[in-house]
This record gives sequence, C-alpha cells and structure tokens, in this order.
Amino acid sequence: MINEIIIVFLILLAAKTGAELYLDRLNRANVLRFADAPPESVKEAMPADTYKRSVEYTLAKSRFSVVETLWGAVILAAVVLSGFLPWFYGFFGGEEGRSVWSEGLFFVSVLVLLSIPSMPLEWWSQFRLEERFGFNKMTMKLWISDRVKGLVIGLIIGYPLVCLLLALVNWGGSYWWVWAFAVFFLFQLVMMVVYPMLIMPLFNKFTPLPEGGLKTRLMELAERTGFRAKTIQVMDGSKRSSHSNAFFTGFGRFRRIVLFDTLMEQLDEPELEAVLAHEIGHYKKGHIPKMLALSAAMVFLAFGIIAWLAERAWFYEAFGFDPETAGLAPAFLLFAIVSGLVTFWLSPLFNLMSRKHEYEADGFARDSVGDASPLIGALRKLSEKNLSNLTPHPLYSAVYYSHPTLVEREAAMKEA
Repeated sequence: MINEIIIVFLILLAAKTGAELYLDRLNRANVLRFADAPPESVKEAMPADTYKRSVEYTLAKSRFSVVETLWGAVILAAVVLSGFLPWFYGFFGGEEGRSVWSEGLFFVSVLVLLSIPSMPLEWWSQFRLEERFGFNKMTMKLWISDRVKGLVIGLIIGYPLVCLLLALVNWGGSYWWVWAFAVFFLFQLVMMVVYPMLIMPLFNKFTPLPEGGLKTRLMELAERTGFRAKTIQVMDGSKRSSHSNAFFTGFGRFRRIVLFDTLMEQLDEPELEAVLAHEIGHYKKGHIPKMLALSAAMVFLAFGIIAWLAERAWFYEAFGFDPETAGLAPAFLLFAIVSGLVTFWLSPLFNLMSRKHEYEADGFARDSVGDASPLIGALRKLSEKNLSNLTPHPLYSAVYYSHPTLVEREAAMKEA
C-alpha cells in the first residue's frame, strides 16, 4: 500500500508537470504563429508595435514559466519523498506527546520553509522580467518589506487559526471537520471586511477620490445601478508596478470602491465609468455569493477528505509518519501541498464559470452606460498597457484564463 500511494503521487505529479509544459509549448507555438500576421480582430485592437512587444513579453513569461514549473515539481517531490516532513515533525513533540500549539507550529513552519525556494524566482520575475518590459516600479527595499510584512501577518493570523482548527478535533468529536469548516468559512467572511480595512493599508496608501467631475460621475453611476458604496478610494499601485486594476471590497456598509492610480492615468472618464460599471455588474449579477458558495462547497469537501484520510494508517505510513504518534497536522499539511495535483484538472471548469461571469458583467456595464464603446476602449487600452496576449492557444486559455481574451469580449459585446 505504501508503494502504491507513492506511485500514485508520482503519476499525479508527472501528469500535472507534463500538462503544464505541454500547454506552455502549445501557447508559445500559437503566439509565434500569429507573431508576424495577427488576425484582423487583433490588428484592430492593438497597434502593430505594441503587438510585437506583447508577443515578446508573452514568450518571455512562457519561458520563465517552464523554469517555475520544473523547479516547483522538483521541490515538491523532494519534500514529499525525502523523508524531511516526518523528520522535521519529530522536533515538535516528545515523550509526552504533541500539543495543539506544537502541531500548529509544525504546520506553519513547513509552509514558511516551502516558500523559501520560490523567492529567487519571484525576485527574478520582478526585477528582471518585469523590469525588462517596463512594468516594475518596486525597489529592493519594498520587495523585502512586503515579504517580511506578509510573513508576520500570516503568522499572527494563520497560526492561531490553524491551532483552533486542530483543537476542534478534541472538542467536536467525530464531526469535528464540520465545525472546522464552519469556523474556516466564517473566518473567510470576516477577512472580506478586515483585510481591506486593516491589512491592505499596511502595504498600500489609500486616499479618497478628490471631489470633481470624475467622482460625481462615478457616484452617480453607483447610485443609478443601486450600488451604494461608502467611498471611492485611490490606491498607489504605481509604487510596485505599472499594471492597473479596479475592484470593490467588503460588503454592506463596509463596501468601498478602489481604483489603482495607474488605471486613472491610463483611462479617460467615460472609460473609468465603464470599468466601474463592470465591477458593479459582478455585484448586481450575484457573482460574489455564487463564488462564495462554490468556495464553501470546495472547503467543505476538503475538510471531509482530510477527516477521512486522518483515520487511515496507510496514509500516514505512505509518507513516512508513524500513525500511532502522528496528530492531525501532517494530514492537513499533506493535503494542502498535494491536493493541487488534483485540483489543477478542475481549473477549466472554474475558469468556465468565471468567464461566464465576465461576459455578464461586460453586458451589465454596456447597458449601464448605454454603449459598449467606453468599455471596449478601456479594455483595449489596458491590454495595450499590460502587453496582454491576444492570441493564446484555446486549450491554454481554458486552463489558465479566468477572463476571456480582449477579442472574445469585444465580439460578445458587439454581437449582443
């Protein structure tokens, strides 16, 4: 049984890694196919010189993705097969057994250690790849500060949460995992309010949108569409990257609209109104509760699987743990780091749902401003500024793209 479990793990790892490499290859081939002669729809959407630059950017990211994929597979295989996890687990308990606090410390310590090998690649992506194409605005000091802050915040919030979930095993009986799901889902809902109010300001500066024609226009849109936001804020995203975005956070009276300062520099007022209408469309079309419901179902299933695996001695033995002395933390950890080998294959289904939502939000924005032109203009400018890939391979797009391509979105709005 032990060998069979490891063989299944290796098959899943090889299948996912092979699929990712194959998809990258397909995408590069498709981009190169249209490098010199893009489709007419693409010629209309992006200037020729910008399109050439976007091809270079896409190919550079694709080559780097191959390195990331192979490096990630090597690290995962080494961590799981080397015996490191059971050896490291031995440091967190003695003859008297392990407490919930030591089990939780083991869990978060491994996650921290697993983040270290990827840091050189993250640095290269930010300060070499993104810098080469003019996107990087971040200093080395800020890059280090972000990671230190993220680590500290993650430990302050994550460690007590993990310990609480582990403690529910003793408090909740055989149905502890149902209580664990309820606690975790409640935590997610609370973070939807707390994160933008308390955590995001630790990384970015938020200022109210100044009084004037733009604010009046956007507030009138919010009022007209029944989306009463507490405030519209501008985030200094330009200190890290020239990429841009817009979003809303929170719910109820905690709701607020956030615009990147880079977005405001790149778009005119009608286009900003259309982008905001798109974001409001997600709210009005009920996409947020739908995604929350899907997330809840996935988390519920995950806790159920963890609870089932935790009662199987062969699961612990397969990965080198002693089932007589191991607590729940190894089951949590192994599921967390291995489950991605399975959920990867579900990505097309999740992306299909997400793209459907994007089409619906586009339609809402078009109807709210009375014309598709402002949103199309905004999407074209954003694609140009971000050097978006306008000719991804359909299979690659299905697996990795949560949004339709620019050409697909334009076609949908024009057809409607």
